[in-house]
Amino acid sequence: MFSVSHIHHVAIICSNYQTSKKFYSEILGFRIIAETYREERQSYKLDLAINPNQQIELFSFPSPPERPSRPEAQGLRHLAFAVDDLESCIKHLNQHGVITETIRWDELTGKRFTFFADPDDLPLELYQL
Repeated sequence: MFSVSHIHHVAIICSNYQTSKKFYSEILGFRIIAETYREERQSYKLDLAINPNQQIELFSFPSPPERPSRPEAQGLRHLAFAVDDLESCIKHLNQHGVITETIRWDELTGKRFTFFADPDDLPLELYQL
């Protein structure tokens, strides 16, 4: 039987490693677990803890191709983070120069959410529990 307990990690390739490292670790507050530079690939790999069970792996590669984000492209649509206080998270992001969309309501669940983008314009969502 195939059984999954949770998502372990999401891997993201960034265009500017230092900018994305600051965004995910300092602005979003994800704890750095490990940072590795792989000389043979000229690539960084940064492991970030979202919580004890989930991580983001942030990669840098020389000259990665751009990925379309908008209009919505085929493939992974967005990455959503569950939050308890949507307004305080939006305020925090805005204070750090991160633009957030207007708060919307999920018609199916009745929950509130908003979108914002990382430094490479990848769509990220805050979803209030």
